[in-house]
Amino acid sequence: MAPADAEVDRKYKEFIVPMMAKLHDKPFNDPKWIFEIKWDGYRAVADVAGKDTKLYSRNGLSFAAKYPDVFNELKKIKKKVVLDGEIVALDEKGMPNFQLLQQYGDHPEAELVYYVFDVLYVNGKTVENKPLLARKQLLRELLPPSNIIKYCDHIEGQGKAFFKLMKKQELEGMIAKRADSVYRENYRSDDWLKVKQVQTLEAIIAGYTEPRNSRKHFGALVLGMYKKGKFTYIGHTGTGFDDKTLRYLYEKMQALVVSQSPFKEKVPLNGKVTWLEPELVCNIKYGEETQAGILRQPVFMGLRVDKEATEISREKQNIESKKDVHTENSDMDKTKTVNGNKVALTHIDKVYWPEEGYTKGDMIEYYNKVYKYIGKYLKDRPESLRRTPNGITDEGFFHKDAGDAAPDWVDTYKMWSESANKEINYIVCNNKATLLYMANLGCIELNPWNSRVESVDNPDYLVIDIDPSEKNTFDQVVDTALMVKEIFDKCGCPAFCKTSGATGLHVYVPLGAKYSYEQARDFANTIAMVAQEQLADFTSLERSLSKRGKDKIYIDYLQNRPGQTLSCAYSLRPKPHAPVSTPLEWKEVKHGLKPSDFNIKNTMERLEKKGDLFTPVLGRGIDMMKALKKLGA
Repeated sequence: MAPADAEVDRKYKEFIVPMMAKLHDKPFNDPKWIFEIKWDGYRAVADVAGKDTKLYSRNGLSFAAKYPDVFNELKKIKKKVVLDGEIVALDEKGMPNFQLLQQYGDHPEAELVYYVFDVLYVNGKTVENKPLLARKQLLRELLPPSNIIKYCDHIEGQGKAFFKLMKKQELEGMIAKRADSVYRENYRSDDWLKVKQVQTLEAIIAGYTEPRNSRKHFGALVLGMYKKGKFTYIGHTGTGFDDKTLRYLYEKMQALVVSQSPFKEKVPLNGKVTWLEPELVCNIKYGEETQAGILRQPVFMGLRVDKEATEISREKQNIESKKDVHTENSDMDKTKTVNGNKVALTHIDKVYWPEEGYTKGDMIEYYNKVYKYIGKYLKDRPESLRRTPNGITDEGFFHKDAGDAAPDWVDTYKMWSESANKEINYIVCNNKATLLYMANLGCIELNPWNSRVESVDNPDYLVIDIDPSEKNTFDQVVDTALMVKEIFDKCGCPAFCKTSGATGLHVYVPLGAKYSYEQARDFANTIAMVAQEQLADFTSLERSLSKRGKDKIYIDYLQNRPGQTLSCAYSLRPKPHAPVSTPLEWKEVKHGLKPSDFNIKNTMERLEKKGDLFTPVLGRGIDMMKALKKLGA
């Protein structure tokens, strides 16, 4: 049975990013460690839940249609489990072959295996905090006999002998794992180490040269990767292709042809080059890297459909070079102690805003400084984490059920979710250490609930989200905000405005947790209807963009529902120029206002000068009945 057509090329919005290993230079023996084969395939997470089963890559791309045999075999597992493993194609000798895996549909003779090496959840409950060996024993018991889904075994302690065996069998290398380690999603940990006997990396295809002699389609691929946010030439390869691969790659590249080089500097290549949008990612095997950062003897090993070009950086891959020696305590990983709580900060040199060069470390330092202001807007509120671990060029994903994997000093709140049909364990940000922990997960923006855990059904404020469409001007957004304020003034309700940090404005009114979400939504709906009647030419209450058109501002009152969130005051946004959702004085809300003027560089200076303009939002709430009477509603 083939999976549904809807699974083809599907990318999930919510998915688990698996734990990752750091590069280590040589094998070792240690009784506290286990050692596994480093498989040459696609890393894959399996969320097994009967007809709702998902199989996807480390960046959320569905593998259900690409590898239906694995997908259908997973459904035979009786319990609801989340598994971590690697999909591998074996050749006629039983050896992993990455090119065979990439072109699996054209090679029916290839044997497909999903080697599973970890289990994260069983029947909706996390087991990530159990020691690795306990998880592996549980995994062995969970997996039914199968020729397609296989348990990835290990040896204990004897890493050197195991690595010799890997070399003898010409396998890529081994993974060393601390036997008592916990599983940490989307984290590159010292508890997992990869030891390679072959130098490999992922590179981006930036162009190709003309074919020579009898070769068809193209001569060599031009390769690049990001180094400190800059797209950089790293060499070219003309080996590793058969006729089928040459034709397949050539056809794949035609849709990406551009007229200009994606490199800012001149590339040292002779002859004509056809340049491409830097989107295709490939595996490369190579001998060594020169002082100038160019690969020697690079060999093409196959395309990677499971990785985005924005992920392919020197920093992310822990690649060593003579001028950039890797150490265990590099500047990319640090530990910060906050009020006795140790927060692991990883990959702080990763560039999150490529155009401006702002890094993950810059973002963490901003939140470290702004905590004294932003803390009150986070305290006691469940957080819907929006994680963007690869910076603003990545779509990111929401991770609501994040509490089970958090350190024990992070407060959490469990609540049943009707939409997810399970209990969600939300993080609650009650201290600076938790804020930095969230930032380290890649939470560029912060999305707390409108209500606190002690009054979870009663929001502390009402919000009108003024959301423009494509053809609206920001002056129209300003006019809409001023109209909403005028209506609130008529009601006798104090209103406070902030930038969204993107294209809109938010208007807040304090409720003091005196009313239900339904009452808040209905009152906001009344205000929105009056405002829309006054500005009918360019505003709408129609949520669907296709129905309201590209020239109507959506006056969104539906944000006043349980679980709906907006970026809070002083939150960064994953947008160009690193904008901050910034409270404004009403005299600042006028034509010519630019939200991008409020950003990571100047927010602290503004706060020290003006103070926190948004504090009254958390104060005494309005009298809704009196307000409605004044409005005549």
